[in-house]
Amino acid sequence: MTTAETVSFDLHVSYRQAYLIDYGRIVPEFPDDHPEYPVGIIRVKDNNALLVTGLHTGIVGFTVTVADHDPGADTDRYEDIVEISFRSEIGRLWLCEWAGERVHDLPELPSGPGWYRLRYHAVNMDEGAEVNTSLDVVVDRYLLQIWPQAASTPSVVKSMSRQLAYWRSAG
Repeated sequence: MTTAETVSFDLHVSYRQAYLIDYGRIVPEFPDDHPEYPVGIIRVKDNNALLVTGLHTGIVGFTVTVADHDPGADTDRYEDIVEISFRSEIGRLWLCEWAGERVHDLPELPSGPGWYRLRYHAVNMDEGAEVNTSLDVVVDRYLLQIWPQAASTPSVVKSMSRQLAYWRSAG
């Protein structure tokens, strides 16, 4: 039997950033560049992930699905989709807002500590990058899928936005 658990919430971002970290850990510092991670909008370092959004400051729509198998990419509803490997030391994750101001509990990882695949979907990143941050309207939305998988090469599944092209070239 396969299982998947999904949570959705409004995520406040600052500086276009959110963080995926092991439960109970503090938000790490990420250097400005990560040339070894060519997927751009998600960057992994020391068992932490930096998730980039189009919107600079404000609220984005965010959904996370944790599954015991590859749930399949949602290529119909999202413009950009990238994948990267991620290692959890604890087997439980938080999604953190800027500087750890607020954390969102995520479903428990099905295989405990170990290697997982992250598939990060984005829609309306270009529009989000152009929005006045004082608006109370969610423009860009994101889906993060997490499932057990051995470490493998990062990949770009789908690339349609200028934002993804920019972050891939920014290294």
